[in-house]
Amino acid sequence: MITVLCPTYNEEKYITQLLEFFTSALPVEKELLIIDGGSTDNTVAIINEWTKKYPNIKLFYNPDKYVPFALNIGIQNSNGEIIIRLDAHTHYESDYFSKILETFSNVKADIVGGPMRAKGNTAFQKAVAYCTSHSFGVGNSAFHDDTLRGYVDSVYLGAWKREIFRDTGLFDVNMIRNQDDEFHYRAKSLGKLIYLNPDIKSWYFPRSSLNKLFSQYFQYGYFKPLVLKKVSSEIKPRHLIPSAFTLYFLTLPIFYLLVGNLVFLPAVIYVLLDLYFAVSVKGSFREKLWCLLIFPCLHLSYGSGFIIGFFRMLFKSK
Repeated sequence: MITVLCPTYNEEKYITQLLEFFTSALPVEKELLIIDGGSTDNTVAIINEWTKKYPNIKLFYNPDKYVPFALNIGIQNSNGEIIIRLDAHTHYESDYFSKILETFSNVKADIVGGPMRAKGNTAFQKAVAYCTSHSFGVGNSAFHDDTLRGYVDSVYLGAWKREIFRDTGLFDVNMIRNQDDEFHYRAKSLGKLIYLNPDIKSWYFPRSSLNKLFSQYFQYGYFKPLVLKKVSSEIKPRHLIPSAFTLYFLTLPIFYLLVGNLVFLPAVIYVLLDLYFAVSVKGSFREKLWCLLIFPCLHLSYGSGFIIGFFRMLFKSK
């Protein structure tokens, strides 16, 4: 028996394909708990129609709207020994659940999952997919590597053995973003094993515009200091480099007065790297142009969010 959790909010364009996937996928013995955060479109109406046909699909309401609250509601109402999270904006291989169960059977792990694979319909989304899977864009984040197999610090979405929550507790509701990172880091710090299996396949669609992408990664950066404060053992250079990069650009005028033109050397190197990796994209000319903007967007949005989140955390702790 597995429990599948899916937080939703205004997902009328995507919810039907998720329901079709769930009902057709093996194993047969499973339940889907959808936790809606107050959708104002037809999401709830669509789900209600499916619950009439499938008693193993259940709808819950999340008055607090945000994902960690939804996941906790789902976990507390679940019956499965394995609990699997889905996202409505993601496409899943037909054997997604089977590969998760197979992985739990074959390796010693408390949490398993696959890599974060991105794909797009537009040139912009395809460029985002490239940039967010490249080390220049996101550093050495393991779960962005679809060739890696082994023990890691986090996985995309995730599947958890039920008993893990007795030791770790539930998701931190203060984490509007990064709740999965915080939970997986916390679990790892308590000795839990997290296994990444590239045979567990899914594909998500990135944000559709530069401002939406900036907002997304700003929030990732904003909540990351709180995550790292709670689990300091998981601090990695990739968490800090974007904020150092952002501070460098913010202080360029000051250091120009002190050292002159030499201060522009790191900026020149960065622009050359940006150009090199953007041109290396195996895609259209438009995709390459978008990559020129997306790489710095990822770095500056995450870096500025991290800086503001750090000072917010610092002042709140006093």
